[in-house]
Amino acid sequence: MPELPEVETVRRGLAPHLDGARLVQVEQRRPDLRFPFPDDFAARLKGARIGVLTRRAKYLLAPLDTGETLVAHLGMTGRFTIEANMEDGGDPDAPGRFHHAAGADPKHTHVVLTTDRGANVSYNDARRFGYMTLIPTARLELSPYFMGLGPEPLGGGFGPAMLVQAFAGRRQSIKATLLDQRVVAGLGNIYVCEALHRARLHPERPAGEIGLAEIKRLVLAIRAVLTEAIAAGGSTLRDYRSADGALGYFQHAFKVYGREDDPCASPRCPGVVRRVVQGGRSSFFCSHCQR
Repeated sequence: MPELPEVETVRRGLAPHLDGARLVQVEQRRPDLRFPFPDDFAARLKGARIGVLTRRAKYLLAPLDTGETLVAHLGMTGRFTIEANMEDGGDPDAPGRFHHAAGADPKHTHVVLTTDRGANVSYNDARRFGYMTLIPTARLELSPYFMGLGPEPLGGGFGPAMLVQAFAGRRQSIKATLLDQRVVAGLGNIYVCEALHRARLHPERPAGEIGLAEIKRLVLAIRAVLTEAIAAGGSTLRDYRSADGALGYFQHAFKVYGREDDPCASPRCPGVVRRVVQGGRSSFFCSHCQR
C-alpha cells in the first residue's frame, strides 16, 4: 500500500500535467474499481478544469471548476501513466509504480483522462483495490473518506501536544496507534517502523506509557523520515518511479524495514534487527536500542 511519501510523489508527478488543465475527454472502461464509480462519472468530469492538485493523507485530490473534487486512492497496485505530447514521439512516464504493482498491462487500464494540453493520464490497477469518486468540494471534509482523519504529520496541527493527548491512557501499542488514521493521517507501516527506530521506541510499547521527552523525539523522527522520503521520491522498493522516470532511492536509507537479522545501522549499536507481526503487519525494530 503506498504511503504518504509515495502519494505525494505521485501528486508532484501529475501536477505539471493536470494543474489548470481542462479535461476534454474522459474514458471510463469499467463500472467499478474497489467501489462503483459515481453515476455519470465520465460525463461529470468531461469539460471540467482542474485547479491545484493536492493530497490529504493517502488520497489525491483534484478540485474542479464544477464545484466537485475528484478523489483518487491508489490501493495496492494503482498507478498513473502520463503520455504527454505523444505526437512528438514522447515516452510515457509512470509516477506511481509500487512494491506490489503488476506492471502496466493495458487490460488493467480503467480510466483515461485527456487534457487540453494533449496529455493522456491513464489509471492502471491490476487488482482494482484503488478507487475514484466525486465529492462536492464544499463538503469534502464532511465526507466519510475525510471526516475524522487526524492531522497531517508534516502540517502545523501535528506535534507533541496532540500526541500526548492522543496517547493518554491507551493500552494499544504505539505502532498500532500511529497507524490509526484518526490519530495521524497518512502514516503507514514502512515509515512508522523507520520513525520508531529513529526515536528509539519499541513498536510493542503501549502508547499510554510513552513519556513527553520520548514523544518529542518521535515527532522529530516522523517528520524527518517523511521529509527525506519525499525528497528521495518515495520508497521505491522494487520499481517505484517518479514522474520523470528516475528511480528514487530512499529504500537504501532504511535502517530497519525489511532488514530482519541484519546488524542495527545505528552507530555503535550491537543490536540486530528483529521482526514481529502486529495486527497482521510486520514490524521491524532493533532488539537493543529500541526500548
